[in-house]
Amino acid sequence: MGALEGKVAVVTGGSTGIGLAAAKRFAAEGARVFITGRRKAELDAAVAAIGSNAVGVRADSSNLADLDHLYDVVREQAGRIDVVFANAGGGEFLPLGAITEEHYDKTFNTNVKGVLFTVQKALPLLVDGGSIILNASTTATMGTESFSVYSATKAAVRNFARSWILDLKARRIRVNVISPGPIKTPGLASLAPTEEEAKALLQGLASTIPLGRLGDPDEVGKAAVFLASDASSFVNGAELFVDGGYAQI
Repeated sequence: MGALEGKVAVVTGGSTGIGLAAAKRFAAEGARVFITGRRKAELDAAVAAIGSNAVGVRADSSNLADLDHLYDVVREQAGRIDVVFANAGGGEFLPLGAITEEHYDKTFNTNVKGVLFTVQKALPLLVDGGSIILNASTTATMGTESFSVYSATKAAVRNFARSWILDLKARRIRVNVISPGPIKTPGLASLAPTEEEAKALLQGLASTIPLGRLGDPDEVGKAAVFLASDASSFVNGAELFVDGGYAQI
């Protein structure tokens, strides 16, 4: 039996990158997985890649009506949730002095508002003793040039876990945070405007990591399985860095 045998998991932003890798891992460990994504073609491809234990729901995590639809589908098809991985997020480089209201609103809506309401709206379906996992970032504890708005959203996500374990203590629901370092995903590469600049960005980041390479999305997925499973039954409010040592030096 897998570590998540018989469990029901929700993974937002599950059509690519870390979310897709985690959803694949969850399904391989026996979970039924509901994933979200904004682009139907990517979402359908992800469901096919995960296999028969996956259900795709087109949704934008910053849109509350979309989240209501997501949980209507979960309620109808599964009736409960054991694990929530609030993974959907994103950001763009903009230095102080060039930050716009649009940039601020877009980043906070996805990374903070989206995480908050993904979790809050899951609570009626989430079983007592369930597991909530939030995807933050090493940027929450590091200074990063031209990335202050994104970094601030991830610091907010980190504190959500500290506060929510108190709000949810009566239900024994654990809330933990994964903070990935530079992971080789389409989202990371898209931060650079050209293919050549993306290559330079990835090489530059890899050179700063003690392990000498970027992380693989599956390495974050394996950490998510640990936090979702009974193996982490006494881990609560913690931040698990999956960063090759990037934020530890």
